Amino acid sequence: MSVSPALAGSRMSRAAALSGDRSARAKIGLGVLAALLATAALLALAVGPAMLSPATVMRVLLDGPNGTTETISDRVIVWQIRLPRVLLGALVGASLATVGAMMQGLFRNPLADPGLIGVSSGAAFAAVATIVLSAGVLAPYAALFGIYALPVAAFGGGLAATLVIYRIGTLAGRSSVALMLLAGIALGALAAAGTGFLIYMSNDEQLRDLTFWTLGGLGGASWAKLAAAAPMMVAALVFAPLVGRDLNGVVLGEAEAFHLGVRVQALKRVTIVLVALATGAAVAVSGTIGFVGIVVPHLLRLWLGPDHRYLLPASALFGASLLLFADMAARTLVAPAELPLGILTAAIGAPVFLWILLRRRGVADY
Repeated sequence: MSVSPALAGSRMSRAAALSGDRSARAKIGLGVLAALLATAALLALAVGPAMLSPATVMRVLLDGPNGTTETISDRVIVWQIRLPRVLLGALVGASLATVGAMMQGLFRNPLADPGLIGVSSGAAFAAVATIVLSAGVLAPYAALFGIYALPVAAFGGGLAATLVIYRIGTLAGRSSVALMLLAGIALGALAAAGTGFLIYMSNDEQLRDLTFWTLGGLGGASWAKLAAAAPMMVAALVFAPLVGRDLNGVVLGEAEAFHLGVRVQALKRVTIVLVALATGAAVAVSGTIGFVGIVVPHLLRLWLGPDHRYLLPASALFGASLLLFADMAARTLVAPAELPLGILTAAIGAPVFLWILLRRRGVADY
């Protein structure tokens, strides 16, 4: 069934009028968020147990890793320790926030999040299995993929979980948002049980690594780890804005989106792959970091409006900044020790999540 361009335009205009046209504010907001991210990155390179001035950081960056204008220790701190950590943190924060915004738009629910519907749990289960069993039954797999074994496994686990959720929630080509959410909760509990069993099987060395990994953090950041996970996260972040316009149509309802020319089922498949790609890679390198995917899109939706053409890139920018600021706090609050990043994001995100629940009590769609 097709509709005339005039009718489609009138419906989209009516939707824009109901939500308020905030495109001008959104464009300004993107500039503000880009400046915030640049500031957060510069501060993250400067702040730590060994404090550097922003001017020193800039000179080291401009001079290159083999420069001579600054001391060897400053170059090592910036280029070998902090820069891969900052880049990894920015990509993880951007990925988690972006996939949160995509899932909220697809499910038409502001509480949808990879951590809540089982995607993160599936990725975590596959990653833990790789860590615990890489010296045993998964040794051939670990040898085949090398440094890519963990991100590939996490992506596969997240993709498998997402496909199972999608399959359970889809009947005769139609997807039920409620069934997907319920299936995700059940699958997440099952994956968490499997993860717990694998942790129980682990030895003391593996258990120590898994304890810190399950709490979330960027302490193991390196150029090798960045090279292994960055391609997946970058690919998801590049392609995510391309579905923004179609997600705007889905927010009106699947039937309305179909009449407006949106290929709803194709959109769901593409979104599922992008969500699994970004979530799997993020979980593989940083562990489980919760609430970023809920808090960031919701706050930006209140500020910039619900238009996914702007919401998705804004979520990437703000998510990256938020995680960098949280990581700075994790590195400095209990220095010289390091606070698990997942604890900080939970401490920030849980109260905001409760506020969202109270604010939208009894409301499922927006």
